[in-house]
Amino acid sequence: MSDQLPFHVPPHLPLHPPKALVPAEPVLALQLDGNGRYHKLSAGGSVPPERCWLHLDYSADTAKEWLHHSPLLPDVVRESLLGESNRPKLVKVSGGLLLTLRGINHNEGQRPDQMVAIRFFITEQLIVSTRHRRVYAIEQIVRNLRQGLGPRTTADWLVDVCENLAEQAGNFIDEMMDKIVRLEDEILEHRSPSRRELVEIRRQLIVLRRYLAPQRDVFSRLANEKINWLEKDDHRHLQEIADRMGRWLEDLDASIARTSLLADEINALMTEAMNRRTYIMSLFAMVFLPLSFFTGLLGVNLGGIPGGDSPWGFISFCLLLMLVASSILSWLKLRKWL
Repeated sequence: MSDQLPFHVPPHLPLHPPKALVPAEPVLALQLDGNGRYHKLSAGGSVPPERCWLHLDYSADTAKEWLHHSPLLPDVVRESLLGESNRPKLVKVSGGLLLTLRGINHNEGQRPDQMVAIRFFITEQLIVSTRHRRVYAIEQIVRNLRQGLGPRTTADWLVDVCENLAEQAGNFIDEMMDKIVRLEDEILEHRSPSRRELVEIRRQLIVLRRYLAPQRDVFSRLANEKINWLEKDDHRHLQEIADRMGRWLEDLDASIARTSLLADEINALMTEAMNRRTYIMSLFAMVFLPLSFFTGLLGVNLGGIPGGDSPWGFISFCLLLMLVASSILSWLKLRKWL
């Protein structure tokens, strides 16, 4: 009897595919229990066949190694999960979805407009997500899972992530609009707002729009993609998120336009204040120029100056200067220059 296999196995392929294991030192490794809670997975253990969520920090060496070699991932998604993609995007891959989304940065000591990225590959039974900085939308899902209010399926997880990211963006835009209203009130009260604060608000709004506009398109496309594990309610909810994001983008565009008007108003206030100061200085010059002429004329060290030998000469001269100044002020008031 021959010891050879009845079929040819190429020497570069193993007889059995490598076993899928949970990566070492994951940020999160858990299995959704289908009832809004989760079961924690041990690092190095076997990956369960359904509703598994692995969340990694792609900058960690162990995560890089796992992402490069895990049999759970198609080759086309590995580089994207390693942080190679930045702008929001959606790609259909092997019955799943590869997404890159952006969220408001709530990390301490960092600006909100330095938006954090969340990248994930999701199928009906598997979620592999990566990030470098903490993502508030992910932490919100974890809190809900601990309370028994989390996603039941991977589809629910996808909707919850999109919902949390959109709500964060909407809340941040509302905060920016409140700041703009406050600056507008200061202008109406004829107080010049801080130009630095206005520039900071405008910069944040522009950066925010750069990422939210394509992200709205991703949500809209996601709501219309034919994915067999996304139900009608999921599509409807995703469409509602895309519509809300569209309204927030309209508010964002309006806020950017309002900051331009605010900058014009601040420039007008500063110009008006400068003109007022220049005008006041001109009036002072009109009053004191004749007085300076008389004092200069009578201050020369030459003989024949009127009142030079009189004890009342200085007092008389001061009264003359007061009379001239009063006459000039009366004339300015009569001409309504004061």
